[in-house]
Amino acid sequence: MPCDTKLKPRQTIQQRADEVRAAVARIQARLIDGRAKVKVGPQGAVAFEGIVDVDRDGVTDACIYRRIMATGSPLAKAAIAKAEQLSGRSINRAVVGHGVHSHDGGKTWHNGH
Repeated sequence: MPCDTKLKPRQTIQQRADEVRAAVARIQARLIDGRAKVKVGPQGAVAFEGIVDVDRDGVTDACIYRRIMATGSPLAKAAIAKAEQLSGRSINRAVVGHGVHSHDGGKTWHNGH
């Protein structure tokens, strides 16, 4: 996954992959216990709010979403489905793939850069 390749100095790709998995696990736990929330943008992009930078460890919202949908717990997937229901729109995988994102937990949205 692209989020696995943003290496820190002197870091192997395997070490980064382990960090990404650990960060997504922390964020997933926050989603399940309600300390983090999912926002669905008007164009179908996804953002997570209530996540501190330490938990995020440089992992993007798009990567978090992809990892949860691919390997996440049913409760985390249910939290995402609930956000889609509450917003009245689905997360658009094409929009997520094109890099539409938010830097402020879903208040404003930007095209990929």
